Amino acid sequence: MSEILGEILQVGFFAAILRIATPLILATIGEMFSERGGVLNLGIEGIMLLGSMTGFTAAYYSGSLWLGILAAMAVGALMALLMGLLTVTLGLSQHVSGIGTTLLCTGLAFFFYRLIFGQPSLPPNVEGFQVAPIPLLAEIPLIGPLLFNQFTLVYLALLLVPAAAFLLNHTSWGLSLRAVGENPRAADGAGVSVAKMRYQGLMLSGMLMGAAGAYLSMAQFNAFTFGVISGRGWVCIALVVFGQWSPWKCLAGALLFGFVDALQLRLQASGVIEIPYQFFLMLPFVLTIVAMALVSRSAIPPAALLVPFRKEER
Repeated sequence: MSEILGEILQVGFFAAILRIATPLILATIGEMFSERGGVLNLGIEGIMLLGSMTGFTAAYYSGSLWLGILAAMAVGALMALLMGLLTVTLGLSQHVSGIGTTLLCTGLAFFFYRLIFGQPSLPPNVEGFQVAPIPLLAEIPLIGPLLFNQFTLVYLALLLVPAAAFLLNHTSWGLSLRAVGENPRAADGAGVSVAKMRYQGLMLSGMLMGAAGAYLSMAQFNAFTFGVISGRGWVCIALVVFGQWSPWKCLAGALLFGFVDALQLRLQASGVIEIPYQFFLMLPFVLTIVAMALVSRSAIPPAALLVPFRKEER
C-alpha cells in the first residue's frame, strides 16, 4: 500500500491527470453543447478519430501544430454539419445517424491515412506540443508544476469550462440553446430558430471533438494510430450524463477518469501489483460503467433530447 501511495503522491502524477483528461474535457464539453440543444451526437468517436488523422497529417506536412489543430476543428465541424443534415433537417433517428457518422468518419480516417502514408514499417511522427510554463506562476511550489507547467492545449481546455458555463447560463445564445433543448415548440414561438441553434450546437461540438482527437496525436502520442481514440468518445458521452449536462460537473468526471487512467499507467510501469496488464487497461472503463450506474437514475436530460422538431407539426 505504501508503494502505491508513493506512486500517487507526486506532483508529476497529478500533472499527468490534467494531460490525460484534456481530450476528455474538450470532447465532453462539445457533446454537452450538442445535447443541450437536443441532439445526441453519437458521431463523437468517429469525429475524434478523423480529427486526429486530419490534424496529424496537416501538422506533418505543414510543420505547424496549430494548423493541424485548425484542420482538425474544420473537419469536425464538417462532420457535425452532416449530423445536422441527417438529424435536424431530415429529422432522422439520432442514434442511427450518429452511429453512421462514426462508421463513415472511421472509414475515411483509415482510407486517407493509407492513401497518404501507405503502410510504413515505422509510423510517421511529429514533434508534438511541448510544455509551456507560465512565468512566475510555474515557480509556485506544488501548484506551479501542476497547473502552470502544461501544454498550451491543457490551459485552453481548463479555460473552456468556465467559458462554457458562462456561455450557457449568462448569455442570450446560451438561453436560446437551452430553450431549444428543453421546449423547441416554445422557443420557436418566441422567435428562436430551432434548426439554427441546433446546427450551431452541433458545429461547436464537432470543432471541440476534432480538437480533442488532434490533441491525442499531436501532444499525447505525437503519432497517429488506428487505436488512438480507444473508446474515449463513448466515455465522453457517459461523462456528459455523469456531469448532468453541467460544464463543472463534466470537468469533475473527466478528471476522475484521468485519475484512474494515470493510476493504471503508473501501476503498470512500477510493477507494484503483479497482475495482467489488461486488468489495468480495464480500470477507467469499469469506473465509467460504475459511475453511470450510480448517477444515471438521478440525471435529468434535456426534455427534447432525441426528439426531432418539425415546425409544421402541431
